Amino acid sequence: MTAPWEHWDHITKIDPDKELVGDETFADVCATGTDAIEIGGTTGMTKENMSAVIDACAEYDVPLYQEPSNPGVVIDSDALDGYLIPTVFNSQDHFWIVGAHKEWVRIESGLDWNRTHTEAYIVLNPDSSVAEYTNADCDQTAEDVASFAAVAEKMFGQEIVYVEYSGTFGDPEKVAAARDALDRATLFYGGGIRDYDSAHTMGRHADTVVVGNLLHDKGVDAVRETVEGVKDAHAERITS
Repeated sequence: MTAPWEHWDHITKIDPDKELVGDETFADVCATGTDAIEIGGTTGMTKENMSAVIDACAEYDVPLYQEPSNPGVVIDSDALDGYLIPTVFNSQDHFWIVGAHKEWVRIESGLDWNRTHTEAYIVLNPDSSVAEYTNADCDQTAEDVASFAAVAEKMFGQEIVYVEYSGTFGDPEKVAAARDALDRATLFYGGGIRDYDSAHTMGRHADTVVVGNLLHDKGVDAVRETVEGVKDAHAERITS
C-alpha cells in the first residue's frame, strides 16, 4: 500500500496565524492545483486558529493534514486526513528528536495512530524561526545532509525526509544530495519558493515542494505558478 504523499508534487502550507491576501478565500487556495493542504506554523499557533482553517478547508476535495507545532494544538477532526509530526534530526536538543514526541502520546484521548506520521526534518536556515525554536545546527555540508537523510530512512524508518530552508531559497546541491541518499522515502523541500523558476529548480531534485509564505505574501495566483513549475520539472524528470 503506497502512502498518499508518494503521489504529491506540491503542498500548500497554510499558517493559521497569517491572513490570506485581499479577498481571497480558502476555496481559492484549494483550487490552485496543489496536491495537499498542510496546516501549521512555528509561532502563534492556537487550537482556535487551527480549527478555523481546518473547518474552512474541510469541504474541498484536497487532502488536508495538520502539522502541529506542539501537542497542545492538535485538533481532533474527522475532516483531517492525518497528522504530520516533525522530528528535527539536526537539532542540538534531544527534545525535538524524541522528547516532544513523548509528550505527543499523552494528549487527551490519545493519538490516532492510523493517521499519525512523522517527518524527518533537516533544518538548514539558521535565521529561521524554526531553527531558533528547535536549536538546529544548520552548518551542514551536502555530505552531512545526505548522511542525515540516510540515517532517517535506513536506521529510523522514516517515510518522509524534509529539507527545510524556511524563509530562504536553499542550496540545490544539498537537496540533490538528500535525494541521492534515499531509496524509498519521499523527499520534501520547503523554503524560498517564490515563483515558477524556483519551484522548477527544486522540483528537479525534491519529490514534493512545499509552498507556505508565498500564499500569504503574494496570493493564490503566485502559488498556482509554483504548482506548474514543480509539475513541469517532474514531467521532465520522467521523460529524461
